[in-house]
Amino acid sequence: MPVVVDPDPATVGELLTAMPESAHGVDCTERLSAWLTEHTEEYLVLLGPHLDLDDALAACESLRTGRPTASVVLVRDVIDAGLLTRAMKAGARDVVPDRDLEAVAAAANRAYQLYVALRGPTGATQRGKVVTVFSPKGGVGKTTMAVNLALSLADRGARRVCLVDLDLAFGDVAITLQLFPSHTIEHAIGSEDSLDVSLVDTLLTRHQDALMVLAAPSGPDVRERVTPALVARVLTILRETFDYVVVDTAPAFDEATLAALDETDECVVVATLDVPTLKNVRVALETLEMLGIARGHRHLLLNRADDAVGIGADKVEAILGLSVAAQVATSTDIAAATNVGTPIVVGKPEHPSSTAIRDLAGRLAGQPAEPAAEQPAAPVTRRFRIRR
Repeated sequence: MPVVVDPDPATVGELLTAMPESAHGVDCTERLSAWLTEHTEEYLVLLGPHLDLDDALAACESLRTGRPTASVVLVRDVIDAGLLTRAMKAGARDVVPDRDLEAVAAAANRAYQLYVALRGPTGATQRGKVVTVFSPKGGVGKTTMAVNLALSLADRGARRVCLVDLDLAFGDVAITLQLFPSHTIEHAIGSEDSLDVSLVDTLLTRHQDALMVLAAPSGPDVRERVTPALVARVLTILRETFDYVVVDTAPAFDEATLAALDETDECVVVATLDVPTLKNVRVALETLEMLGIARGHRHLLLNRADDAVGIGADKVEAILGLSVAAQVATSTDIAAATNVGTPIVVGKPEHPSSTAIRDLAGRLAGQPAEPAAEQPAAPVTRRFRIRR
């Protein structure tokens, strides 16, 4: 992924428009160093025009020997022979004029071609997609949706999918799937620098429906020892060996969740039709926007979406400023399926909830949606009995 460095947020935003969608922005070379420590696959560093020239050239010099596979591109408002000579000696691959986004995009393309040539075509194509399932509020059915979404993407072996439980204190993915893992992410603690594909493979547990699972630790005391660098490294390795990596997060912007969101290609935000949840989701979406996470790749999933509660999809879209990607109505069948360890998309594939979740999975995979099935309304008498 490319990374853009410039202290001016407007300039960073402008330069990112010429970059691939996975590009990231930081405001100084110190943050660049921290970012590169956690992200070993960066192939392009774009140093913006507002960086001090000496600092920019020092960064070039450092990356020339420390990250020889990463191309460094300088963006400058004035380009002369003296600047080109200094940039070449420092190890810059390209120098492009400020405001010339076409030149920036061309430099990024050249950097990627060089990266592919250095790694080889096999390594370049083995890059899966990270799908993060997130909600700022617990109790909305986030884990249930993540499990069913991962199974829908796996489609009984049609794709290689790994489900990662990053609710490190109270993760329920393993018990939802009735798995009893011998290893969890806990066993990778301290291995940030030595972690590789073979070691990560020993941490995974296979589910019968062609799904691999990286379970959360068995106790909440381990949470503080799972570092953001470890999370980033694990996800980087998994995306090299799986078509999709589905991440179930904690209902908070903790360090592990933020590390996962930094790696996210598609973000599924789960909400229910109650005012406190919608308020929290709105704040969460504003936070994602401020952090520049998954812009244009956020998908709103409404769970327990019953019109009788007084808030419909139209009102939710107006409140959140995000269109509804999928709606799953309240159904005791979902809870019953979870309780027996056979998620709804496996146990009842023709159920309306299964269809809605598979449609969302198809959308994430770039496939057309299935024909819509009419969902029966929840019985009014049952709802009032529950409330009493």
